[in-house]
Amino acid sequence: MFFEGSEKKAQIIINVDKLSLLNDIDDIFWDALVNSCGAKVLSSMTNTNCKALLLSESSLFIWHNKLLIITCGTSQLVKAIEFFLDSYPIDIVQQISYQRKNEYFSHAQPSCFSQDVKTLRQYISGKAYRFGDLDSHHNYLFHQDNNFKANINDKSYEIVAYHISESASKMLTDPHLTALRIRSMFHIEELFPHFDFDDHVFHPFGYSLNGIHNGRFFTIHITPQAESSYISVSANFDLINLLPQLITTLAPKTIDILTSNELNFEKKILNKLPEQFICTSLVKESLSIGEEIVFSSYSQNAQHCSDAINLKMNNVVCSL
Repeated sequence: MFFEGSEKKAQIIINVDKLSLLNDIDDIFWDALVNSCGAKVLSSMTNTNCKALLLSESSLFIWHNKLLIITCGTSQLVKAIEFFLDSYPIDIVQQISYQRKNEYFSHAQPSCFSQDVKTLRQYISGKAYRFGDLDSHHNYLFHQDNNFKANINDKSYEIVAYHISESASKMLTDPHLTALRIRSMFHIEELFPHFDFDDHVFHPFGYSLNGIHNGRFFTIHITPQAESSYISVSANFDLINLLPQLITTLAPKTIDILTSNELNFEKKILNKLPEQFICTSLVKESLSIGEEIVFSSYSQNAQHCSDAINLKMNNVVCSL
């Protein structure tokens, strides 16, 4: 069974003097926004600084001045941005960014990045980038091109692990798997003290977790199938120190890291990865809005010859 774990992300920053996303908008609106992109809200939790919604396809986080929505599968996240812009006047919006990761099954997606950008440019002008080589792991990024200046102290971190070990995949696809067992596997309570958690085990496979503490958040999304394994961890605080634990737990063959405003990335990453990992991509860009983006990808050196994958092609029809 294949599932597209690769995620799309959108962030909308608004003028909090004109609207508080956390206080002035009710849950009916957020349900409709999530539904517009092909997902649904499963559960939520709130503190005075942040609301976290667990979705059928990933997560939505809401603060007073911004929202961050992450979706996977064949969801059309760009439609959620459209929904917001059709619901509120553009003059409350200070900045919009949209990110899309390379996908395992891009042919199955209802749109591609360039089509999504065309849609967004009906509302805003912006700049588009690709971080990484087209024939390898890469991230697409589009951001509104205006006078907005990012706060250099507003940081974000994303770690993605691919091709996890057979033993990790077997455990994470156990039909009797529980959320408590997954939390224990990743040492969630130890690594994230003081956080409140909301998580969900999907059937037959998959897991999502949101964690919030004051204005901080982190989220984990797991697609554990061996043929298309994809585990992502995202947060608005430093995750780089968690790399050794993540590698020990999952033993992935490939890791991608994307950071925003982490100015000491290369220094921090030293000695965090085992020596068998080599850097296959390192891309930096200073955006016109004052945001510093770094994308890096690491792969293990092949230690042995692997077997070809025997594909089950019965009754497969390809359209031209």
